[in-house]
Amino acid sequence: MPADAFSRMDSSGSAAEPSSSSEAKDIPANIEDAILRARTESESSDKSGPTRFVLPGTSGSPPKILTLDEVQDAVKNIENMSLAHEIAINSDFKLQPYEPPENSLERIIKDTMHKAYWEVLREQLARQPPCYDMAIQLLADIKDAFQSVLSKNNERALARINEILDETVIRQQAEQGVLDFQIYAKFVIHIMALSCAPVRDEQIAKLKDIQDVVELFRGILEALQLMKLDMANCLLDAARNDVIANSVEYEKQKFKQFLELYKDGFPETQKWLKRNQIAANTAQGEQTTTGSSATASDTQNRRSKDTIFNAYLELIDWDTENEFPEMLEMDRDRVIGLQTRASRLCTCASTLAITCAAIPSIAQAADLRRNLAKELVILLQNCSSTKDLDDNIENIWLHVRSVIAARLQELHQAKLEEAVESALKTQILQIAKKESPVRNLMWKRLLAYIQLVLRTNSSIPAPPGFQEFADDVEGLATAFKRISYYNYAVYGEYYHEILNKV
Repeated sequence: MPADAFSRMDSSGSAAEPSSSSEAKDIPANIEDAILRARTESESSDKSGPTRFVLPGTSGSPPKILTLDEVQDAVKNIENMSLAHEIAINSDFKLQPYEPPENSLERIIKDTMHKAYWEVLREQLARQPPCYDMAIQLLADIKDAFQSVLSKNNERALARINEILDETVIRQQAEQGVLDFQIYAKFVIHIMALSCAPVRDEQIAKLKDIQDVVELFRGILEALQLMKLDMANCLLDAARNDVIANSVEYEKQKFKQFLELYKDGFPETQKWLKRNQIAANTAQGEQTTTGSSATASDTQNRRSKDTIFNAYLELIDWDTENEFPEMLEMDRDRVIGLQTRASRLCTCASTLAITCAAIPSIAQAADLRRNLAKELVILLQNCSSTKDLDDNIENIWLHVRSVIAARLQELHQAKLEEAVESALKTQILQIAKKESPVRNLMWKRLLAYIQLVLRTNSSIPAPPGFQEFADDVEGLATAFKRISYYNYAVYGEYYHEILNKV
């Protein structure tokens, strides 16, 4: 919808002032006095200094006094850092059109205003003679929209658009009664078809079939809004490599700025690192290093780095009794998603391993194994919690039983004995529990594989029992490695400081 459809704004974006002072003269004197008192009180309060807020202290540290500007700067730094982080980590990051929530007041107001705008336009065009004021403004808005849709390199196309959609010429045609909106619509659709992304081709083609002028231009404006979004995402993709190249330093800088306001540390991050350092020291038997100080320092740094990456691995096998580290808060949802993927893969691999061990004819048929693996992944794709797994494990067993029955029938073999089927069912249903020895074994293999991926840049084959899920396992490990490496690049120095203090 045109920006000025319902309000007249000056060039600065502020609401235009009334052209007459008659309204001001009608303001009662007592209201004027109240306004003056409020303004005076506001000005006098400002002279006493900026409003201040208290940032509560922690760990026995005193609270910190902040001004409103300092609070806003801190919040803005965190928001900007979060956006840069999302662009760098999420290769699928795209800008999305904003739509107010259904049944919200904002949505109701928006829909009402849009409907009213197009009804007024239709009413003006239906007059005798027609009124073209809103229609001409609409064409001017479409012309301006092309400045955002087309890159500045398309100077000839932009010049042609400005020439055809010249407001002066259009207004003259309206005054002479020869204005034909269909001609302008065809020109606009032609330019849109040449400049839109392939994904919009079908939508633009459908515009040619709309005969109603108002509906046609409504469709044109909606398509132009999507084309603006496409252009923004195109610019984002072009700048993504630059964002990734600079986002680490950007986040480190913003983190340092945040630490200037908040110097009390991050207790959950410290607990997370210290917990893994204690485990590492226990495994190493508290070995001591002899030799030069430089050698001892290098050894300590290597141990600290090993501890940090062991701590990253703990995120996949996370105990929900522990609080999540603050330094990974921006990646919490991503990590939880990877935890869920890992659990599903482990369940699928465990099920396939038990089935193949019990039914040699399935183990010996590579195609059947692959098909069963794909089917298990599909059956568990919506499982996102232990409860979901408990609810679906019975369906997994029923599917496995049907596959076994079909395979035995295909080979003209006897059905499974009741005792064998009962034992197989028990083992598969047990996969949903942590007590399952097969699941525990597969889980350890999966964690060992992820640990190897974190420690090397070489290609590593899928762990035993996961060959049919090789692509999924590799995708999981790669995604987790991207998060871990990026987090270490930003906060690694801070993590080493924490470990060196222990």
